[in-house]
Amino acid sequence: MVKYNILFYFSDQQRWDTCGCYGQPLDLTPNLDRLASEGVLFENAFTPQPVCGPCRAMFQTGKYPTQLGCFRNKIMLPSGVKTLANYLEEGGYETAYVGKWHLASNIATADAPAVENARLPVPRELRGGYTGFWRVADVLEFTSHGYDGYVFDENNRRLDFKGYRTDCITDYGLEFLSGWDRRRPFFLTVSHIEPHHQNDHEHYEGPEGSKERFGNYTLPGDLEALGGNAREEYPDYLGQCASLDENLGRLIRKLKELGVYEQTIILYASDHGSHFMTRNRDAHLNGHDDYKRSCHDACLHVPLVISGGPYRGGKRVRDIVSTASLPKTILAMAGIQVGDEMAGEDLLDVAEGRTAGRKNLAFAQISESRVGRCIRTERYCYSVYAPGLDGMSYPGSPVYADDFLYDLERDPFELNNLICEEDYRPVKLQLREELLAQIQAAEDKRPQIVDA
Repeated sequence: MVKYNILFYFSDQQRWDTCGCYGQPLDLTPNLDRLASEGVLFENAFTPQPVCGPCRAMFQTGKYPTQLGCFRNKIMLPSGVKTLANYLEEGGYETAYVGKWHLASNIATADAPAVENARLPVPRELRGGYTGFWRVADVLEFTSHGYDGYVFDENNRRLDFKGYRTDCITDYGLEFLSGWDRRRPFFLTVSHIEPHHQNDHEHYEGPEGSKERFGNYTLPGDLEALGGNAREEYPDYLGQCASLDENLGRLIRKLKELGVYEQTIILYASDHGSHFMTRNRDAHLNGHDDYKRSCHDACLHVPLVISGGPYRGGKRVRDIVSTASLPKTILAMAGIQVGDEMAGEDLLDVAEGRTAGRKNLAFAQISESRVGRCIRTERYCYSVYAPGLDGMSYPGSPVYADDFLYDLERDPFELNNLICEEDYRPVKLQLREELLAQIQAAEDKRPQIVDA
C-alpha cells in the first residue's frame, strides 16, 4: 500500500459559508476551491462539539469529549488514551504539529489543582504523543494577537514571531517541510486560531485593510435576520478566512516544489463555526459573550475538503457527515484500521458511495452555555438541554428537555422554533428516539427527554 503524506490544515471558528466552494460570493478561497475541484467536498459536515478544547480532544483521540472527561475548555487530554499521533508514529509516520493545541491546561477542581500551561511550554507528556517537530502554544490566543506573539518548540524554547499570525504559523509548517528528510511519510498538522475572535479584545482581527477589502460583503441569511455583531465584525472575519486560504496556497506550492504534492493527502476543516452573538443570549460564560456553543448550523456546519490519494474527481458529497470521523479517516489513509476503538466512519466509504445502512445524520454534544445534545438530519435540527445544570460543571444529565426544532426545508436559517407546535409532534418524537439512540451509543447512557 502507498503510504501517503498527510497534511491536516484546520481553522478555528470558521463557518462553511465563508468558502467560495460552499457559495461565498466574494473571491476569498481560490486555493481551497481548487482543492475541492480536484478532490472531495463534503457539503454537509458538522462538528460533534462546537467548543475548541472538546472538539480538539476528539480530533486527537476519536473519542467523544464525555468519554474523555474533556467536555469543556481547560480540561487537559487524559493520560493513557491512545492518540492519533501514537497510532501514526507506530505506523512509521513522522509527526509534526504547529499552532494551537488547547489540551494541556486544567482549572482547579475538587479532585485536582489547577495546571496552567496556556502561556507556558506544553510538557512532553501532555503533547498527545507527538514526539517530533513542535511549534505550539497551548492557547495561542493567550500568547499572541492578530499580529505578533510566541510559541514554543519541541525543546521548550520560546520562539517569538513578528507579522500576521496566520502567516507566521504557516512559516513553521514550511520550516518542517523544508527540513523533512523523506525517510518516513509525514503527518503534519497546521492548527490555526483564525478566524477565531481575539478573546482579550472581543474582536475579529483580520489583516490590516480587511474592512476596506471586504466591505462589500453579503451577510449569510441567519446573520442578516438576527444581527448580533456581524455587521461590524464580518469584514475582519472574512479577512482572516482569506489569509487562511493564502497560506494554504503557500503550503501547496511547497509540496509541489518538493515534488510530493501527488503523494500527499490534504484535509481542510474547522473545529466549529460562529453565530456572531446571535444565539445563546441567555448564556453567562465568565463575562464573555458567546460565538458558538449551540446546536445551530452557524456553530455546527463547517467546511470539509479532502484532496489527494483516493480523494479525487471533484466530487461533492451531499450525505451528512461528522468531523468526529476525522481521526478514523486519517488513520485509514495511513493504512491503519482501528475499528470500534474510535467513533465515526472512514469518510472514504461515504465519498465512494458505500453508504448502505448508514444513518444520514450528525450528533453533537453541547457544553459551557448549557448541557445539551442534538441531532442534525437532512431536513431537521432537534436539540435538548438539561434545565438548571451549569454547562461548565456538568458533562451530561439523566434528564433533558426539548430546546428547539427547526424544519430546514421551510426555514433554512433556523428562525422559527417549532418545538411546541402540535403539527410537528410526531416528527419531534421520532427525532427524540433517534437522539436517545445516539446518546446511548456515544455515552453508554440512555437519559430521559421530556417536553418543553
